[in-house]
Amino acid sequence: MAIERRMFLKQGGLALLSLGLPPGFLARTLFAESRAARTGRTLICIFQRGAVDGLAMVPPFGEDAYFAARRTTSIPRPGAAGGAIDLDGFFGLHPALDPLAPLYEDGELAIVHACGSPHPTRSHFEAQDYLETAAPGDRRVRDGWLNRALSATSCACDGRTLADRAAHAADHAAGQAALAEGSPLRGIAVGGDLPLAMRGPVPTLAIPDLERFGIDAGAGRGGARARERGVDPGAEAALAELYRGEEGLIAGAADESFDAIERLRRADPLRYAPAAGVEYPAGPFGRSLRQIAQLVKADVGLEVAFADVGGWDTHQAQGGSGGQLALRLAQLGQGLRALHDDLGDRMADVVVLTMSEFGRTVGENGTGGTDHGHGTCMLALGGPVRGGRVLGAWPGLDRDALHEGRDLAITTDFRDVFAEIVVRHLRAERPDGIFPGHPIDPARFPALLA
Repeated sequence: MAIERRMFLKQGGLALLSLGLPPGFLARTLFAESRAARTGRTLICIFQRGAVDGLAMVPPFGEDAYFAARRTTSIPRPGAAGGAIDLDGFFGLHPALDPLAPLYEDGELAIVHACGSPHPTRSHFEAQDYLETAAPGDRRVRDGWLNRALSATSCACDGRTLADRAAHAADHAAGQAALAEGSPLRGIAVGGDLPLAMRGPVPTLAIPDLERFGIDAGAGRGGARARERGVDPGAEAALAELYRGEEGLIAGAADESFDAIERLRRADPLRYAPAAGVEYPAGPFGRSLRQIAQLVKADVGLEVAFADVGGWDTHQAQGGSGGQLALRLAQLGQGLRALHDDLGDRMADVVVLTMSEFGRTVGENGTGGTDHGHGTCMLALGGPVRGGRVLGAWPGLDRDALHEGRDLAITTDFRDVFAEIVVRHLRAERPDGIFPGHPIDPARFPALLA
């Protein structure tokens, strides 16, 4: 029974992970699932790892300095061949992101520009860590902001008055505290490794491939199909044996948790079909989004999902309306639109947020690319988003307005974007401490959410 957690990352079996955890794990699974079923809210984070060029994603075509700095990589003005999609007369959307334009028009897509980390590092590794810990410059912080957010929302107190919560706290003291800590079903990263943003005391999962995710108790209950997925067909029977003889809270929670596991099995990824007309882009990114959509629609209690999409470090041959970067943006736009359309009415309770460690230089380099910069932009889409707007104070691209004379300056700290989503969407009840050294102040929120 001494099976370590890393075996799950290798073989993709919830049963294997369960066998390596104490009995309280299944109780927490049930408790968190019931909470998520009541709240219904999900945050999906898309990390554009590699430093995306926000000035190409959302070009400021209304500023002459943009075209002066980018003679071969700028996106033409709206109306020209390969021109930007006009958003508000000043900002545009890269033409490769055309699938997202209707969402902006319908008020479901908003953009925060000149956004990022106040720390000046140009190191991918440092900046990615600081973004994922939400503690720029503080290397002592080694847990992730999404894990801390799950911890701050782990108490199933929805609908309780403040007066009721004192009595509710006594329930926790009587033994419910362990249940309120959360479960891996609340936070899931699609990929082979658990990202730093998801690491911490609240259990979360990295799922390399949802099609290998399941438990079967032998040939009589789908064991052949389990073996095809690479899952031990006897895992469920072994898990049941592990809890045989447990009493009280754990025994009852375990029985009901097997029902939750059964629902995971019924959300059969081998038979999953997206909504009519939806087509995800080929490749790992499209597959990740497709699997996240399946988890949301399967009602497994998912509150936070995380996916990576790389290829944004465009030092050479970046291109403008076409080329290397445009191909990556087309994949992003198609993927986000497919996710939106696949989830359908469920988008009313979903926020999708893109992020990157920093932006690119305002000026292009001698090889037709851009180098490591500072400010960039984030996209936010979903039913709760107050879309149809480009948010954040625009600092301008004149030389005296640039960060260190070369980069887009930052006017919105990324932690204020995260904080608004944590407070207003995930409804964190204990948000203090999620962002070390950066107290939450609604006055700094970019006003993304309704």
